[in-house]
Amino acid sequence: MTRDTICDVPGLSVGQADDQHIATGVTAILFETPCVASISVGGGAPGLRDTALLQPGMTVERIDAVVLSGGSAFGLDSMGGVQAFLRERGRGFRIGEAVIPIVPGAILFDLLNGGDKDWGPEPVYWRLGYQAAAKAGLDFELGTAGAGYGATTATYKGGLGSASAVTPSGFTVGAIVAVNALGSATIGDGPHFWAAPYERASEFGGLGWPAPFPADALDLRVKGARPENTTIALVATDAALTKAEAKRIAVMAQDGLARALRPAHAAFDGDTVFVASTARASQPPSAVGLLEIGALAADCLSRAVARAIFEAKALPFPGAAPDWRSRFA
Repeated sequence: MTRDTICDVPGLSVGQADDQHIATGVTAILFETPCVASISVGGGAPGLRDTALLQPGMTVERIDAVVLSGGSAFGLDSMGGVQAFLRERGRGFRIGEAVIPIVPGAILFDLLNGGDKDWGPEPVYWRLGYQAAAKAGLDFELGTAGAGYGATTATYKGGLGSASAVTPSGFTVGAIVAVNALGSATIGDGPHFWAAPYERASEFGGLGWPAPFPADALDLRVKGARPENTTIALVATDAALTKAEAKRIAVMAQDGLARALRPAHAAFDGDTVFVASTARASQPPSAVGLLEIGALAADCLSRAVARAIFEAKALPFPGAAPDWRSRFA
C-alpha cells in the first residue's frame, strides 16, 4: 500500500502538533537511524537552525530529524523540543559521554493570520516541537495541520502537503512541504493549479490546465513586499547519498517550487528545501539513478504544494484567507 506521502520512503515517520488558539503548528520528521542530509536555500528571507552543518565538508555527517515550523523566529524553539524528545531516547551524535541529537529545521512566518500571538513567556514552540515528535507515525494530516496550520498564500489558505513516487531505477522519493508563499499556486482567478502537469490520480482535483488559458493567467498575485512568507520542505529518498549528492538533489528539487508557485524564490520568501537519505535501498544509485531522483524530487514537491492548497481549510478568524475548496469544490 502506498500513502502518496513522504512516509512511503522507508526509515522515517512524521508527527505534527497544532495550537488552534495561536493558529500555528509544527511538523517533525524523525529518522529511524541517522541520515545523510543537505539543504538548498532559494529565497532571500530564510529562518534556519543548525543548517550550516548540512553543507558538504562539514564535520557532522548525519542528522536525526528535520523540523518545519510556523512562528517565524519564535518557531526556532521547536527544534529544541524535538531535540529533547530524541535525547530522552538516547538518540544523537556522541562525543564522549554526551549525546546530542542533530535536529536542523526551518520556519515560516504566520504571525499575522488572526490567531492570538500573545502567548506570554512560555516557549510555546518548544512544547509544540516536543508534542509533534511524540506523535510521529506513518499517517498524518494534510492541509491545515502542523507547520502549515497558519500558512497562507497570495490567493488562498496555505497548508501542509506531501507526495511520493518511485523512480525508473526503483528508488522511492517523497516530499513534505509547508506552503506559506508570497505568490499563488493557482492560475488566474480559476481553480487550476500551476502543478497540473505533474498530478497523479487526481490528488488535487484532476482539473488539468485551463483551456484556454485565462487572459490574466500571468498577472502577478502577491501578498505584499514584506518578509512574511516562506515555503519550507523536505525531500527524502531511500537511495544512499553522499552529502554532496544530497546537496545537488536539493538544488534540483527547488525547481518544484518554481513550477508550482508564481513567483517563487523572491527576496521576501525564505524558500528552503532539505534532502535526506534513509539509505534503505539495496543498491546505491548510478549517475542516471541520481538524475532520476532529482527530477522526481522536483515533481513530488510540485505535487505536494498543490495538495497543501487543495486540502487546506480556512482559519475561523475575521478576514482569514479563504480555502480553495470553499470556492471551487
